[in-house]
Amino acid sequence: MYSGQLSFSVLFIMLKFESEIYKTKMNNHITTIAFDADDTLWINEPYFQEAEKEFCKLLEDYLPQHSVSQELFKTEMQNLHLYGYGVKGFMLCMIETISRVTNNTASLQLVNKAIELGQELLQKPIELLDGVTETLESLKGKYRLVVATKGDLLDQERKLKNSGLQEYFHHIEIMSDKKENDYKKLLKHLDCQPENFLMLGNSIKSDILPVLEIGGSAAHIPYHVTWSHEQHDVNLEHENFMELKSIDEILKFL
Repeated sequence: MYSGQLSFSVLFIMLKFESEIYKTKMNNHITTIAFDADDTLWINEPYFQEAEKEFCKLLEDYLPQHSVSQELFKTEMQNLHLYGYGVKGFMLCMIETISRVTNNTASLQLVNKAIELGQELLQKPIELLDGVTETLESLKGKYRLVVATKGDLLDQERKLKNSGLQEYFHHIEIMSDKKENDYKKLLKHLDCQPENFLMLGNSIKSDILPVLEIGGSAAHIPYHVTWSHEQHDVNLEHENFMELKSIDEILKFL
């Protein structure tokens, strides 16, 4: 009985050791680390949700606020292939939603208030998330660091400039989308092989799954607020996938 328990314990330790060796080998291949920006480096989605709440109040004489929210989301999804991601597309979708919900009877004042909500979003201060600066400081000089994020070009450039983080990054890529082909184009531009690439982000759908599909590694850093379009509730298991509690935890794997 004792011998069997001992053998089992030894086997467990050996398997765990082999697993750690594999992880070490895998991570020793990493030369380029890319970071999503919004809700990975700095706060973003809570600002959008605040703006959406204010927008829903504007139309509560026409529909309940939760119904306005649903109509806005429907408009966003219909126009995503036209406007892409970011504040400007959000503004256009608010205006279109006003027109549809009010059956083209809305006053110009109502439209102007929606535009003001968008302009306020474009002027929000940049608030870095915990551990970001310390993590980038630790990785600088050891890896090629990249920003790979979706959104409006001018707005993302503004946020990056105001964040004070530009000095850490070798390359900035503002992507129209984050699908497999988009990452392949990025890696080609960086002259980087998938096995040497690690992506960190808060969206399983945009930051993790496409990277794993092309043979890269990915680390998920969950954020407490996620846009409905980016939500992915299926448990993910993959040899190149890491689930982190915070951005600085990546240092344990590198």
